[in-house]
Amino acid sequence: MSESKNYLAYTESIDQVKAHFETDLSQGLSSQEAAKRLESYGTNEIQEEERRSTFQKFIDQFKDFMIIVLLAAAAISAVVGISQGEGITDTIIILIVVLLNAVLGVFQEAKAEEAIDALKKMSSPLAHVLRDGDVKEIKSTQLVPGDVVLLEAGDVVPADIRLVEASSLKIEEAALTGESVPVEKNTDALENPEAGIGDRYNMGYSSTNVTYGRGKGIITGTGMETEVGHIAKMLSFTQKQLTPLQRDQEALGKTLTKAIIVVAVVTFLIGTLLNGMGIMEMLLVSISLAVAAIPEGLPAISTIILSLGTQTMADRNALVRTLPAVETLGSTQVICSDKTGTLTLNEMTVEHVFHDDQLFAANQDLDLNSHFIHSFVLPNDSKVDNDGKIIGDPTETAMVKYAIDHQMDYKGLLADYPRIDEVPFESDRKLMSTIHKLEDGRFAVYVKGAPDQLIQRATQIEINGQVRPIQEADISKIQEQNESLAKQALRVLAGAYKIIDQVPATVNSETVENDLIFTGLVAMIDPERQEAKDSIRKARNAGIRTVMITGDHAITAQAIAERLEILDPKAADNSSHVMTGAELNEISDEELAKNVANYSVYARVSPEHKVRIIKAWQANDKTVSMTGDGVNDAPSLKQADIGVGMGITGTEVSKGASDMVLADDNFQTIVVAVEEGRKVFSNIQKAVQFLLSANLGEIITLFVATLFGWVILEPIHILWINLVTDVFPAIALGMEKADPDTMKYAPRTKEDSFLSFGIFPSILYQGVFEGAITLLVYWYVDIHLGLEHTLAETMAFITLGLQQLFHSYNVKSVFKSLFSSNPFDNKYLNLAFLGSGALLFGVILIPGINGFFDVHNPNLEQWIICIVASFALVILTEIVKFIFRTTGLADKYQSIPHLDD
Repeated sequence: MSESKNYLAYTESIDQVKAHFETDLSQGLSSQEAAKRLESYGTNEIQEEERRSTFQKFIDQFKDFMIIVLLAAAAISAVVGISQGEGITDTIIILIVVLLNAVLGVFQEAKAEEAIDALKKMSSPLAHVLRDGDVKEIKSTQLVPGDVVLLEAGDVVPADIRLVEASSLKIEEAALTGESVPVEKNTDALENPEAGIGDRYNMGYSSTNVTYGRGKGIITGTGMETEVGHIAKMLSFTQKQLTPLQRDQEALGKTLTKAIIVVAVVTFLIGTLLNGMGIMEMLLVSISLAVAAIPEGLPAISTIILSLGTQTMADRNALVRTLPAVETLGSTQVICSDKTGTLTLNEMTVEHVFHDDQLFAANQDLDLNSHFIHSFVLPNDSKVDNDGKIIGDPTETAMVKYAIDHQMDYKGLLADYPRIDEVPFESDRKLMSTIHKLEDGRFAVYVKGAPDQLIQRATQIEINGQVRPIQEADISKIQEQNESLAKQALRVLAGAYKIIDQVPATVNSETVENDLIFTGLVAMIDPERQEAKDSIRKARNAGIRTVMITGDHAITAQAIAERLEILDPKAADNSSHVMTGAELNEISDEELAKNVANYSVYARVSPEHKVRIIKAWQANDKTVSMTGDGVNDAPSLKQADIGVGMGITGTEVSKGASDMVLADDNFQTIVVAVEEGRKVFSNIQKAVQFLLSANLGEIITLFVATLFGWVILEPIHILWINLVTDVFPAIALGMEKADPDTMKYAPRTKEDSFLSFGIFPSILYQGVFEGAITLLVYWYVDIHLGLEHTLAETMAFITLGLQQLFHSYNVKSVFKSLFSSNPFDNKYLNLAFLGSGALLFGVILIPGINGFFDVHNPNLEQWIICIVASFALVILTEIVKFIFRTTGLADKYQSIPHLDD
């Protein structure tokens, strides 16, 4: 047997496939041959790539440039501290910070490794296979190419197979193709080698479900050579994108670190060469400067703010699996969504009925005891369990649900009209007939099926209870209604009946399905979710574009997109905004990226196509979210900037590949999560502004002090302010309420960062003010008054720390006045102010601790100087904000376009 990889079995005849795999349809493979092939091809299971250990992930956390600089600073600080006899307190504190960040980083790195596990779990544990001429039940992992497998309703297809027998066989492939209706299978060879998975009617695919009929097939692919295995490979090779938050943090870290190194080196050279200070002393000063400049707590604070966001989202049914995903949602510009089960209910529903020569909406009442209703609910294999759940083929359950929703006693009807015989559905004639005994001893034949097939067998028509011969005008009207409904992407079935005196000796299509009385049409669709329609509108108002990507047919996708208003329902050229998988195959990635904005709907696409579409948007620098629930969505969920899975209808594979899972499968929850994501970014921006302006104040303080030859702050003072006094207010800023207009602005672009929208100039002037005020207090005490140096250091330490506490209120808004609303509406910030103030004062006031920090307790007058000087920062900031607002600079910096409702 030749290698089966890439063998297009669906284009070959049964005899060609049998010859290719050297198998026998009546005997199957021999046990010896199967064993040989198992050794050659391996077991029929999904293989997973080698995973990094927790230790490896932990080590990776130390590869960050900023962390490396901190470690270097810790090492130098230890050497200098020991040589100077001052201990390694600073080193220990720095190492604690680094270790804390590493632990949080590992915790945060929740990769979608369980996606592969979920694929493995989907496989059928057992399969019925022909071996040595007998039907045997074996573990599906032991199947090999060439094995002959038997299928029946309820089975999971154990591998990819080329069907050689199909008796009324239907296979539900929604998880793989996105098509909500089970596919009718046959054994005919296909002519088109480019046919998509959903159009390969002679194939069965691993992990799909047999819903009806029975079949037999030759295995063409096992394990990683199945379509599911192909998806597993795509998952393995798809690199998860850095989130905007991660990109911002990485860029900010590199920029800060480079600037810090330059400033530290310049400070060292000025101190040693110009001011004649000792090398060891200046090393300590330079380290202090580096420690002052690096926002050690920022990664931890970002993580905490993100964690708080995840809790808020969880309360609203959005379960976040990876922390950066919280913020990524806020910057989402394009939502690419699967159709089936995400934008639609994944539940066929009757929408219209054509009866008595009229078209009725599904919610209009009809006579439940009519032949019209009976012609759809009696030739029907649906079952209703004890819990009232309807089980069966989706199109059949839709008709039963329609009747039950109109208060029909379905079980009572089945009892009153016992089925005594049937002609099962077959894909070639597309009809199903059942024979039921009536109370008068006669028999009723009820038939449902494809309108074009059934109308050929109808000789009469029933209208308003009257039966008459069917006429050409009747047939024309029926065909016109059928075409009209089909153009709306509705699945249409016809019903008919007749009364007979006795059951034919041979019950088959020829003896039963003739001389029928036409009753009407039923039109069904997998309907759109109403909440999804509302959410798409809200997303549009927030500047977010929704794109539908589905494995379903183009006409169905277009109709649903128009109903959801993804496409303008009034537009005449909507088909030009729909692209199929076949058309995608004809264009390059470059062409797709160039024209991707022209298309809002993609139909009949494969998993590879979905990934290409995501990449095309990303090539245009768009932040892309992908929502989906099927196995076929998993690679694109992983490729997207943020993958959103469905918690109820979603497969474990799709959930495993997602960054966020909707617990209620409600598309509206995405909009809620976007709003929360925008709030999270805004609050992280506030923390960044707060920390960097504070750190800039420290840098200016130390740098200018060095220029003048002053020793103004010790490394431990800087660390205490950075790690204690700053951290709690920064976390509290993460709990600020969302701006009520947050969903009226377009999403930020990839060019925007933490420093956009006026944050950078605010950091600059606020940092300058902080440094200037601290230096002024030190100069006043040490130089002007000539008081003890340690007291001057202490008052500089108090002033810097208190300024930052007052400053936490300044950053509640970039340009709005602090007093334009209640400045104390964030109780967490109030508590942080009091708690951090207590820690700052405790260091000064508590005996023993103040000795450790080498500070003195000032008198009342000196405390007042520190407090007044610190509060001056609020006054100065209010003046600058006023200037920004009155000169129009605030509007210039906040240049995100405001969108109309």
